[in-house]
Amino acid sequence: MSTLITIIGMIGAVVLLYGYAMVSARKLAGDGLPYQLLNLGGGIALMINSAYHSAWPSAILNMVWGGVGVVAIGRVAARRAAGHAAGRRPGP
Repeated sequence: MSTLITIIGMIGAVVLLYGYAMVSARKLAGDGLPYQLLNLGGGIALMINSAYHSAWPSAILNMVWGGVGVVAIGRVAARRAAGHAAGRRPGP
């Protein structure tokens, strides 16, 4: 089980770093759905790893990070829904 949790944590770290690198390189928009999904997935993976290892400050940080991702995804979804209702093409 420990190996699986380590793999989950490593994947989470890579996902977060990938998202950050893509935004920094201007390949992804920081307020777009792909970046927010990367943040959410990476944060959840690191939260699982941190909680398993009883690293509670890190686990809580990543839980909050995931919460921010959920709120941001909700905003993107609302923006897209408003665009559809107005007959416009949705933004990122």
